[in-house]
Parts: sequence; structure tokens; C-alpha cells
Amino acid sequence: MTGTNPWMPGLALFRTYRREWLASDVRAGLSVAAVAVPIAIAYSQIAGVPPEVGIYSAIFPPLAYAMFGTSRQLIVNPDSAAAALIASTLAPLAAVGTRRYLDLSVALALAVGLLSVAGGVLKLGVVANFLARPILTGYTNGIAATILVGQLSGFLGMPLEATAFVPRILEALGRISDAHGPTAALGLSLFVLLRLLKRYAQGLPGPLVAAVLAVMATMAFGFGDRGVALVGSVPAGFPAPRLPRVTAGDLTQLFAGACSMALVSYCSMMPTARSFATRRGYALNANQEFVALGAANLASGLGQGFVVSGADSRTAVGDAAGGKTQLTGIVAALAMSAVLIFLTGPLALLPRTALSAIVISAVVGMFDLRSPMRYFRIHPVEGVVSVVTTAGVIALGLLPGLLVALVVGFLRLLMLASYPHDAVLGVVETPAGLHASDDVNARRITGLVMYRFDSALLFFNADYFRERLRAAVDAESTPVQWVLIDAESMPLMDLTGAAVIDEMRRELAQKGIVLAVARAKGRFLETLERSGLRDAIGERHMFATMRDAVEAFAGR
Repeated sequence: MTGTNPWMPGLALFRTYRREWLASDVRAGLSVAAVAVPIAIAYSQIAGVPPEVGIYSAIFPPLAYAMFGTSRQLIVNPDSAAAALIASTLAPLAAVGTRRYLDLSVALALAVGLLSVAGGVLKLGVVANFLARPILTGYTNGIAATILVGQLSGFLGMPLEATAFVPRILEALGRISDAHGPTAALGLSLFVLLRLLKRYAQGLPGPLVAAVLAVMATMAFGFGDRGVALVGSVPAGFPAPRLPRVTAGDLTQLFAGACSMALVSYCSMMPTARSFATRRGYALNANQEFVALGAANLASGLGQGFVVSGADSRTAVGDAAGGKTQLTGIVAALAMSAVLIFLTGPLALLPRTALSAIVISAVVGMFDLRSPMRYFRIHPVEGVVSVVTTAGVIALGLLPGLLVALVVGFLRLLMLASYPHDAVLGVVETPAGLHASDDVNARRITGLVMYRFDSALLFFNADYFRERLRAAVDAESTPVQWVLIDAESMPLMDLTGAAVIDEMRRELAQKGIVLAVARAKGRFLETLERSGLRDAIGERHMFATMRDAVEAFAGR
């Protein structure tokens, strides 16, 4: 937008805000706050930090994102996947509940913030496209399964010693008779209520309804005296800003986790932001979104919170309530601040099984089983990639599972690039003239092999190119006089690719066959020229169009 600060596009809000949006934004902000408070407390349980830390993480990030973000709807808040990654990153370094654990959590948020800002400044927003949809689906399903199993202890009211996925399930099933009756009954009732509200009353803030009813039940039935674990005292007000007490060694140990979380948070945030931007008819700046995510995490860390990301559920609530601008997030933050100052008393009576019910209900909605089935139907390899990613997360853990996802994605990309589609072309007559085509009805020209390679020609697919071109020549039943490469779908070429073309030119020349090139452009043409290959091929065998090449062959 002309005249706006490129680093703080949200400032335009105060110059262009329309008065008629205010009522909608306030209503939407209050709706977001009603859902965000119980979810923030619930996700703090996943992250292994006190409940107030979840509230801090829900207040400060939306304020920062409103200034730095380019989405008008996105709410940046505690996220279940990020919370699970926090726990898996910090568990080997400190005991849950200790001061050191909290310091490391804050340091992790600051590190993710700095890395995200750096990613935006270096224009790395393109990484949102690196994790393919099947990989993201598989990773999300793995996280959802891991979180769900992790909540069994709090949901059933019994300690579980096993931490690995399958052993924990087996232990829970084997000791189901040891479950605390009132805790399990309350958790199951609230879970059923949440699913019913999700299905039949989507306009109601389900997490808030469940939390209020759970507090009322605690007061009415004295659950605290009957062995039901409660949230307990929640400090009112805001924490004093302070930097975490960590060493250089701690930061080194956190670095890999911070990089992973910055990548996952950004890649999971962007589809949500893009979806709502497309729906509302405006564009996003991907690199600025990376900066905004970083600013939100820096705000969370400085406010003693944990790592946050785009929250699809709260974004959807705000949009459904009529939110027009980033003011929705600001209003939500102010409303949650009021809760933190004035209403921490009732939060102390919130049963922990209610938080588990909220988490389990949320992650049940994260499961996407239809997409992998569709992947298998459309492209089986993509289905395998999705399932392998899920299995990697479940079997190895969240961070190793992410590494598996990245490796699988890279191998898939390498396989596609190494063995691209190619075709031997013929010609078709159309009203517009003569065109090369791989249509089965296209007419082949005797003595002319027209070959198209649908990829850049690089070191890892150059041998495949040579094999396929040789096969195309050998498959001809009549003597070949020309080999014509249609380079339109070859956007670039490296030195290895140029060397292979030169080898093929020499090999064909020994057989009395001319190598010609048509429609070379861009960096492919640039490499031809700089390597001297264009001169070696000869200007009379370089053509602007396939039609020119065919006509030259006919009149040779």
C-alpha cells in the first residue's frame, strides 16, 4: 500500500480504519477471547508450563502481529503443534515445572522470533512452499496422534510411566481400571459436550462453555476434595519483563529445535492466512508474514510466554463473528488482559481433565484422514509420503519426525526432478499453423526426431536426459538425419547439462546426424552462449520456433 511503513504495515490500520467496522471487530475480538483463554491454558499443559504462561502467550503476540502482519484475519496464539514441539525440545534439557524449564521456554520463543525475522529479511518466505501438502498433512496427523495419547494421563486421572506412543497406549489400556472415576467421568462428559457443540452449535464458544461448566461443577460437587486435579492458583496481572537465564551452551542445544519450530510454525500458519486472504479478496506478503511471526514470538518471549503460531480455530472464530481487520486481535488481547487481572480466581477451580478434554477435542479436529486416501487415489507415491511422515512422527518423536518429513520431501522432489516427463513430438496442422505436439495423432516426420524434456537440465538428471534422447533416436525405424531439442520447457541448464548436450552433439555427428535446438530462452540460452555450445551447434541450427526448425529441415 502506497505510503505505508513496509516493516509495519499494520500502522495503515489507524489511517484507513472505517468507523463502521468497529462494532464487528469488537464483537469478533470478544468472541476470540472467549475461545482463546481456555485453549491457551489447555495448550500450556501440553507445553509443560504453568497456565498463566499460556495466557501471556495469547495476549502479547496478537498485539505484535497486528502491527507487522499483512493478514487482516489471522490470530497468532498458542498452537497445539508448537506446544508439543516445545515439550519435546525442552524435555531432554530440564525438568518440567522448574525455573530452568521456564527460562528455556522463553529463550526458545526469542530464538524462534529472531530466526523468523531473519527469514523474512532474507526473503525466505518461499519455504512455505517447501513442505508439500502430503507432508504437512502427515506431520499434522502425527502431531495430533501424539498429543492425544499424551493427554490420556490427565484425562483419566492416573499417572502413566510410558512416554513412547504405543507403550503409553498399551499401559493406559492395561490399567484402565486404575482410572480416577470422577476425573474420567467429568473429562468424558466435557469431551462429548464439546463434540456436540462443534456439530450442532458452532456459534457457541465450546471451550469457554466447557470451562465454565467445569468450574461450576467443581463448586457444586467439591471435585477438588474428591481427588480431581485442579489448575490451582493463577497469578493475577502481568509478569515483569526479563531476559531468561541461559548459557551459550543452552542456546546451542536449542538452536536445532528453534529452526524446526520456525519452519513448522511458518509453514502451518501460511495456509490459514492465505485461505482467509483469498476468501476476503486481498493479497499477503509472504516474507513480511515471516517477519510478523518473528515479531509475535519476540513479543511472547519478552512477555514470558512460549512459542506461538497462526491459530486456525481462533482465526475462524474471529472471521465467523465478522472481524474486518487486525483490530480483532487487539480487542481479543485486551479482553484476555482483563481476565488475567480480574478473573484468575475462577480459573483456579478449573479441573485439569477439562483442559485435557479441550485439547483432545481440538486435536480430533486436526486429524485429516480423507486427504491421504485422496492422495493414494490420485498419486499413490504422495499417499505413501504422507503416511510415512505420520509414522515417523509417531515412532521417532516430533523433531526426528520433522527430519523424516524433510528428508522424504527432499527425496520426493529429487526423484521428480531426476526423472521428469519427456516426449518425442510430431506435428499437427491447426488454423494457426504448424505445431509440435506429443499427441498420439501428431504426424511424425521421417528423418527428424523432435524431443522435449520437461525440466531444467541439471547434474542430477543429465544422465537420464542422455539415456532418453539416445533411446528416442534408436527407436526410429528409418535413418535419423536431425535431432531437434524443443527447449521451451527447459528453463535453465548447469555446466553438467551443457557437457551432456555437447557429448550428444559429438556422438550424433559421428553418425551423420545434426543436433538442432529450438525455443531456447532464459538461463538455458545464457548457458548455451557462455559455454560456447551455441557456436558449436551453429547459428543455422538454432531456431526461434519449432515451425522454423521443421521448415528448415524440410528445405535442408
